[in-house]
Amino acid sequence: MARYYYAETGQNRAISTEITGYAASALVFLADVANDESYFRTAQQAANFLCEKAWEPGLGVFPFELDPAPDSHLHTYFFDTGIIIRGLLAVWRVTKEERLLRVAQEASRQMTLHFAGPGDWHPILRIPSLRPTPRELRWSRSPGCYQLKSALAWREVADATGDESVAAPYYEWMQKSLGSHRDYLPGSDSPSVVMDRLHPYCYFLEGMSRFVSRKDCREEYAWGLERTGKLLREIRPVFLRADVCAQLLRARLLAAEYIPVDVAAASEEAEELLAFQAHTEDPRIDGGFWFGRRDGELIPHVSPVPAAFAVQALELWRAFQAGEDLCRNPVI
Repeated sequence: MARYYYAETGQNRAISTEITGYAASALVFLADVANDESYFRTAQQAANFLCEKAWEPGLGVFPFELDPAPDSHLHTYFFDTGIIIRGLLAVWRVTKEERLLRVAQEASRQMTLHFAGPGDWHPILRIPSLRPTPRELRWSRSPGCYQLKSALAWREVADATGDESVAAPYYEWMQKSLGSHRDYLPGSDSPSVVMDRLHPYCYFLEGMSRFVSRKDCREEYAWGLERTGKLLREIRPVFLRADVCAQLLRARLLAAEYIPVDVAAASEEAEELLAFQAHTEDPRIDGGFWFGRRDGELIPHVSPVPAAFAVQALELWRAFQAGEDLCRNPVI
């Protein structure tokens, strides 16, 4: 799966291992919601690709991208690794194929081994040396509470294997994230940069969503929902990202059992999200979601990830409005 599609030029970005992992999880979700096996067959293809083409067993890593460009395969990311593991496990829960669990287990072990930093997790390593790259101010090139979503891979591998020791790094990082996440926002004086940071901040909420029953998590989660919603509404006249709308809506609904849903805010976010859906004769775009809107103008590229987040958020919203039990599928 390419990272995104340039609608103006008709070209895809390089094949992304992370986005292929996201696709596997999203397609399993779609197969369940739509009761359509074709989605699941495609999810299996994605998982096979990750095991057979992307996984480098000698190093125990997944490269960032698979592309002829000289340096595209020379890095591996902590965040991407967790998303890929979770994609493999999404398919494994249905097929119970031993290979998928084996690669997920080994990747989670190597993730713990290779990415451990000075009290945190290195965001990026070079391949083949597996040495960390210099950290930068850009969120994806520095550690932070957003990594909690990827750390869910350890919790989910423990669920699959019954080995609770595997989950220990997840809980350690959750405690550190609970103590630091309030400093993550706004993180800049630039409204555009703050909007970009809302995207990874929602990863923190998603990474904690299954533990909102805990009082310490619930209080911080509620604070995060309020803070994210406030900043999104302040910044959206200048810049609004579709994925942030989807993530915030989904975060509200995932915690509905323990934190009352702000129905007016959720309805507004769902309407904003639907306004980003593409309706076009081009089958590569139709039904997808534009990346965002800047100064009232749509940003003309379509990404699989906002589409995946949007589909799950809108299905949760539909179920909530209908008074149905919200789906218990793991967050994409």
